[in-house]
Amino acid sequence: MNFFSKKAPFYSLLRLFLVVSIVLRIVLLLHPITQSHFSFTDYLKIFFLGFCSDALVFAVASGFLWLYLLTLSNQKFDKPKGYLILGFWLALLIYVASGKSILSEYGGSLPEIGLAFVGLKTVLFALLLFLPQYRKKIRLALYAFTLFLFVLLIIQNAISEFFFWNEFGVRYNFIAVDYLVYTNEVIGNIMESYPVIPLFSGVGILAFLATYYVVKQSKGYLEKLPDTKTQLVSGGLYLALFGVSLFTIPRLAKLENSDNVFTNELQANGLYKFYGAFMNSELDFKKFYQTLPDQEALALMQQQIENLEPGVFRNVASDSTELKKNVVLITIESFSADFMQHYGNTQNITPFLDELSEKSMFFTNLYAVGNRTVRGLESVTLCLPPSPGESVVKRKDNKNKFSTGSIFNSKGYNVNYLYGGDAYFDNMQDFFGGNGYGIIDKKAFTPEEITFSNIWGVCDEDMAKKAIATMNQEAKSGKPFFNHWMTVSNHRPFTYPEGKIDIDSHSKSREGGVKYTDYALHQFFKMAEKQPWFNNTVFVIVADHCASSSGKTELPLNKYRIPAMVYAPGFIQPQKVTKLISQIDLMPTVLGLLHFKYPSKFIGQDVFAPNYKERALIATYQDLGLIKNNRLTIISPKQKVKQFDLKLQPVEGVAPEFQLNYEEVPVQKVDEKLVKETIAYYQLTTDILHKKQYQKK
Repeated sequence: MNFFSKKAPFYSLLRLFLVVSIVLRIVLLLHPITQSHFSFTDYLKIFFLGFCSDALVFAVASGFLWLYLLTLSNQKFDKPKGYLILGFWLALLIYVASGKSILSEYGGSLPEIGLAFVGLKTVLFALLLFLPQYRKKIRLALYAFTLFLFVLLIIQNAISEFFFWNEFGVRYNFIAVDYLVYTNEVIGNIMESYPVIPLFSGVGILAFLATYYVVKQSKGYLEKLPDTKTQLVSGGLYLALFGVSLFTIPRLAKLENSDNVFTNELQANGLYKFYGAFMNSELDFKKFYQTLPDQEALALMQQQIENLEPGVFRNVASDSTELKKNVVLITIESFSADFMQHYGNTQNITPFLDELSEKSMFFTNLYAVGNRTVRGLESVTLCLPPSPGESVVKRKDNKNKFSTGSIFNSKGYNVNYLYGGDAYFDNMQDFFGGNGYGIIDKKAFTPEEITFSNIWGVCDEDMAKKAIATMNQEAKSGKPFFNHWMTVSNHRPFTYPEGKIDIDSHSKSREGGVKYTDYALHQFFKMAEKQPWFNNTVFVIVADHCASSSGKTELPLNKYRIPAMVYAPGFIQPQKVTKLISQIDLMPTVLGLLHFKYPSKFIGQDVFAPNYKERALIATYQDLGLIKNNRLTIISPKQKVKQFDLKLQPVEGVAPEFQLNYEEVPVQKVDEKLVKETIAYYQLTTDILHKKQYQKK
């Protein structure tokens, strides 16, 4: 029987894969997060081109199925061939079990996985060899189990794509790749966020029923296994299909070029998107983006940043005496501006921060640089625009950088990073430890100090108590301290101690996570106010990024707007700063408030400096944006440029400085000066990182 015949498993699994993919597209299209209108052309691209892409991706992904089917043969059990093959498997088993195999050199779980696979393969081959009377039954059972695994992967991938879309509003991207690296946290997050037993029971039942259908349709393939000639012909045809698919899939991906981001995402195949994200963790700026001559890019940046020299070096001066106050930087997990009452929220989920903002220097028009925690940490630590690809935090060359911490270290401060989870997650320990920060994370807690924890770490209230204890100890040293605390509780599964707020802790709602974090911060400040170091401390509070990043445009502005405030009673006068500001400007501004003098490599600026020019930088891992002059300019791979006028959509009852919603209207004529400025910001950033000009010394 031919590999491509209608009774062969390839055909049955292909049909199942295509049906599941179509159903998934319809579900994602109707999902509440898909806030967009689609034209007839959009629907055609989503379903027709998406169908073609799915079929070709399956052709590539079915390579393992093809290899399995090639091994189905009765001839290999003929004597003496069968004994020789069994001898090979036994020898391989002994080699792997010896502990001296190549697998052992790689370490980790690989030797155990290899031993289990070879051992199982040896046992099964022996059973098929020595029990010919049961060979058909054993083979049918193995065949059914193998197809069950393929079916389970197809269905489980669709379920995973749905939940990924539910969280981020896109197909797989860098985040999905990260999830493979940090499986413990991700699996724990799933276990705590969703009804796992009913969910996986349903998936298992569905996979079993689908497998029963596939096996029933294709078990005739086992009754008459193809001979060697047929296998060779089928193999040749498959290799040809494999080659055509490899050639065509990237070209179909290039047709994902609609102005509507949702159209592109729905048209795409999730598995290919995952592959693309895996292969492109860093993007070569000069290869993928429009560029400028280096001197022109530097000259443009010198117009934006006074006294800027090559290598982004400049001296930051002050005409006042430096103030060696303690500084506590608190980055709040996933804290969108629209959670706060000022920005129009009516749920009363941030009562403490709403009150604190009135006593603080409140930056009302500040934008996060990205949509991941590592981007937020990078922006307040390195004060650089985001570079395309993965965050500097996650890269190998992430140590000894010029950073906020390095400035405080040079001024004689104790410098620490505080995180309630395991700091190895997202490479935080490697990044902060490699840049002169002490690390205080979950490992530093005694069992008695933990009242509540979930997969992401101890609750924010426990971390608040630990932070106070840490700062009390630091104060005894006689040195000022700079502590950066990253919260964790406002993160799915949104679980927290019972009885702390008026939202049931079992609801696992975003609103509960926000309100509990607000409550924990209130407890922190109540404790801090009682400490002798409080009156000599500046508190900086800012979100790492928004709770959601999805929208119908590449960079929806309301998904990047975050609150930030500087609180220091008796030192910082309460005021609203309405200037357009980037997240990278926050810490240079704080250093300016302290009148610090220092040689700087920051592209972020003190927004109170007389030469500050308002602008904000926002980005995904590949779309890089500049907001300036009420216009958004976006540069993207393949040398693409888009520009939008920002048309305010005012919400009644919200003050002008807190309005969030802008319609992004494509411009009739592109402002080339803004395009060049956008290129200059990001080109200069990637250049200095690539040339290692951003080192501390």
